Amino acid sequence: MKSRPVQLLIALVMAGALAGLLALFALALALLGDPGDAVTPLTAGRLALALLALLTLVTMLGVSLVWLERKQLGRMQGRVGPTRVGPFGLLQPIADAIKLVTKEDVSPGASSKAIFYAAPILVFVPSFVVWLTIPLSRDLVVRNLDLGVFFFIAVSVLGIVGLILAGWSSNSKYAILGGFRSAAQLVSYEIPLILGALSVVMLAGSMRFTDVVDAQASVPYIALAPLAFAVFFIAGLAEVGRTPFDIYFAESEVVGGPFVEYSGAHWAVFFLAEYVNTFVVAALGALLFLGGWTWPFGDLGQAAAVALFLGKTYLLAVVIFWVRATFPRLRIDQLMMVGWKALIPLGFVSVIAVAVQRFYEWPVWTLTLMSLAALGAAVAVQLRAQRSGAVATAKRYAQRAVAVEPSRRRERTQA
Repeated sequence: MKSRPVQLLIALVMAGALAGLLALFALALALLGDPGDAVTPLTAGRLALALLALLTLVTMLGVSLVWLERKQLGRMQGRVGPTRVGPFGLLQPIADAIKLVTKEDVSPGASSKAIFYAAPILVFVPSFVVWLTIPLSRDLVVRNLDLGVFFFIAVSVLGIVGLILAGWSSNSKYAILGGFRSAAQLVSYEIPLILGALSVVMLAGSMRFTDVVDAQASVPYIALAPLAFAVFFIAGLAEVGRTPFDIYFAESEVVGGPFVEYSGAHWAVFFLAEYVNTFVVAALGALLFLGGWTWPFGDLGQAAAVALFLGKTYLLAVVIFWVRATFPRLRIDQLMMVGWKALIPLGFVSVIAVAVQRFYEWPVWTLTLMSLAALGAAVAVQLRAQRSGAVATAKRYAQRAVAVEPSRRRERTQA
């Protein structure tokens, strides 16, 4: 297992398995038929096959982020990360999954059993259902809905219910506190996430993902609306509970949030849902702001388009993990302040800037200038506020300091 040829062979086998899974998913989609077709055992079997392939694919993509994060954080923190289990440590997430599934699954004696065991499913299902309308390429999508962006926003909110029920059904004070924190955080940051997506919808003139991607064939929207991307990306970090917004399950404050009483396979479902949601946010960022599977040098084939889309998605995932390794966790008051006093106003500024540019038919570069000006003003205000706060704290400490005369200082030193 440690020899380089064997490692490369196993890595190629795993890459071939992923490619085969994508091919199976594409075949199942080709066999689905039209939405208006009569429901027969054959069509039901085809739908079950497509959903099974999609579930396996989404799970594999989420597990791949576990390995990528551990390797990246290891490199950034002067460690090596997983190396022993499989080539380059690729099988380490599989080993962790086997360990979690085989662990003893316990629950509090006074918990509500039915809700306690259903809550992890309620958290994971929305992160899977949104993939019904997220395309991997122009033709590789379960259903290319006209209101695809609206469907994503409407379904993704349902995960909040699972977090609240997980905390409430545990019959634990810390779990309930974590559930309330999660509800406050996710509801607050859903607003700027919607505003960032709304800016893109106004630019493209459509809520269909394929139309949004096609509109970026020449210039991606991250260049036209950097403010909308910044609002969407930061709000997306908070929506999936990534550092520095992992406040509702902060171990140092609420022990483990709404998941504190979970163990074994049920805790593993929460863990998997977090990484699947992380991949969803990265995929949405690639579709809405990075052009998805398009590039300015012409059309690509099916395989190349999927590879380009996944490459952009993993690039954003790397940035998300980079943020985790760089910034410390926010306090709960700081978290709410960032959402309500910073991101929501900036989200409205982004929407208004796009509306003004579209209404008056100004050149697109004017939208970029307005976005950069708003971002620069927000950064300047934040830096000024941080500096004034630090200066005020330093003055307060200086006033409390006790001056010691040199003669007395020498006497104390000699004594």
